[in-house]
Amino acid sequence: MDSVSQSVQQKTPLSRDQIVGFWAAWGGWTLDGMDSVIYALIMAPALTELLPNSGIEATPANVTGIGSILFAVFLVGWGLSFIWGPIADRFGRARTLAATILVFAIFTGAAALAQNVWQLGLFRLLAGIGIGGEWALAGTYVSEAWPEDRRKMGAGYLQTGYYAGFFIAAILNFTVGATYGWRAMFLCGLAPVVISIVTFLRVKEPARWNAQAGETKRTSHLATIFNATYRRRTIVNAALVAVAIIGLWAGTVYEPTAIITLARKAGMDAVAAAHMASYGTGILSIGTILGCLALPVFAEKFGRKRTLAFYFAGMMVAIVAAFGWAFYLPDGLPVFLTVLFFLGFAGGNFAVFSLWLPEQYETRVRATAFAFCTSFGRFVGAGVNFVIAGAVRDYGSLGVPVACTAAAFGLGLLIIPFATETKGERLPA
Repeated sequence: MDSVSQSVQQKTPLSRDQIVGFWAAWGGWTLDGMDSVIYALIMAPALTELLPNSGIEATPANVTGIGSILFAVFLVGWGLSFIWGPIADRFGRARTLAATILVFAIFTGAAALAQNVWQLGLFRLLAGIGIGGEWALAGTYVSEAWPEDRRKMGAGYLQTGYYAGFFIAAILNFTVGATYGWRAMFLCGLAPVVISIVTFLRVKEPARWNAQAGETKRTSHLATIFNATYRRRTIVNAALVAVAIIGLWAGTVYEPTAIITLARKAGMDAVAAAHMASYGTGILSIGTILGCLALPVFAEKFGRKRTLAFYFAGMMVAIVAAFGWAFYLPDGLPVFLTVLFFLGFAGGNFAVFSLWLPEQYETRVRATAFAFCTSFGRFVGAGVNFVIAGAVRDYGSLGVPVACTAAAFGLGLLIIPFATETKGERLPA
């Protein structure tokens, strides 16, 4: 092999600090994903118990409708997480990352103590504020801490953590949830406290941030991401993340409920249906992890914009196929589970933002930009969840209302041409 080929294949070795930092970020993002899907898996039994305590009849329509409202409340918490971006730009990535993990762990565990839906909603709102900040901080940290020739795949590796968390949640639901109930599932959400402590004690700030620390403390962060240089890309990025989040919550949050509905229709009892929901979540998770790992390769070969367009088109087709077609088949469960894999693969589109957003902003405002773009999308997602809740109630089925969210990806395909392509560019200083 000639020297040129060797130089292409050789990668900069990772230091011990970079490895420890990555695993701390990945572990936090994994448990973040676990926390996010726990509620989807235990929504029906939790609300069946808590609605009567709140003076509301626990009918299937109320469980689904109020469950959607609580999803929206959770997303509002995610939206409020934009506060972590300026904090991280001013005080550092690692310590702020530790704080976000601590917040979502504490309030996820606290949800196990909820006695009515109002308390559950408050705890989910507060947990959402922590969860929403973790993605922005983990993505920013890895992009700055890893060498230039490895940070792109690092973004793909990092994003697998969120969906590995889905898989862990499915296992917990199959074991802990099925045996001890929904409160025990929320108590499992306290586990990230350990990750938070490790992050605070062991993870060092990226050299890029240390070099710019003085400048970041003098910067008006939110104003800067809307100046003449960044305004267009900030608006476009926020819109694209909003599209992706609509798809995430349509395709993954409603997936367990859809599987339980199909399983009961097929004659399974409640326990067997809950187990089937765990299998489905596992299938979705495997597909998404593979999609995340493939995305950096596609992004380097075809560019960020074309890659995101491919994934958005896949989401659009898969959501319609799963919820608009398979959900209504006489024996739709096997087909629905099959489509879930492809829905999961296309759901790997989130990895492009971990790769792409940091490439578009300077170090002094990178975390603020990442946090803002992802938070704005969550507010939109919260609004869509309110719409879906009403549509499910009026339509009497979750299939068609959720399938209609595929239209968001059509809009996303129209927005992508206005985005900034960064293929082949180095991370800005």
